[in-house]
Amino acid sequence: MDLGIKGKTALVLSAGGGLGRAIAIAMAREGASVALADIDECALERTLAEVEAAGTRAIAEKADLMDLATLNSFVARIERELGTVEILINISGGPPPTTAANVSPQQWAKEFQAMVISMMFVTDLVLPGMRTKQWGRVITSTSSGVVVPIPNLGISNTLRSALVGWSKTLAREVAADGITVNIVVPGRIATGRIRQLDEARAAREGKPVEEILRHSVASIPMQRYGEPEEFANAVAFLASEKASYITGTMLRIDGGMIPSV
Repeated sequence: MDLGIKGKTALVLSAGGGLGRAIAIAMAREGASVALADIDECALERTLAEVEAAGTRAIAEKADLMDLATLNSFVARIERELGTVEILINISGGPPPTTAANVSPQQWAKEFQAMVISMMFVTDLVLPGMRTKQWGRVITSTSSGVVVPIPNLGISNTLRSALVGWSKTLAREVAADGITVNIVVPGRIATGRIRQLDEARAAREGKPVEEILRHSVASIPMQRYGEPEEFANAVAFLASEKASYITGTMLRIDGGMIPSV
């Protein structure tokens, strides 16, 4: 299926990580030019090489989501070298596991800056260009914790839920400009982040990580973790011309794991 995004420009945040990398490659294979940002320079270079191997134009820049000035300059560079950003993929790294109680105000503020303010800031930078073109896609990745809060992920559950309310509000504001705004909710996708969470749970409960893995898989109707490419394919569809009437929604990519309707 031709998704209709060949020649468009996509910006993928946290492109060095498992989900961001897979999405960037999916965008490239559909013929979009791709701009990549990540704080991990080595991971970023690996993603850049894979994106370029798909035969599309690409640029990359090391960027800390806490550093709004760098994000601002990178968007300006994208506009100079690739053109107006028409597809924005908002992804941030996950915060450390914590309870909801007894988190310091300083840590709340730090994580809010990285996980929420940065996403809103970059979105505001690219919206004028999308409005001018009367076409745009804003897709923000969150967590299954925004539907069913995950134990010991108090910061993630709280802050990623803020992105859901923001996205739904923004979707109504920009719909008439041909811009869609959607949330994607990954379940247990086989990335380094999920492996770290499984290992942390194993250490916390004094169990082998293999036992934690078996328990997690048993809770998923498909009886396996998802692959990053499966997640990326769903995101690519939401970014496509084919998804032009889908906005303000939340797409679960979880193998049926989340038990609620």
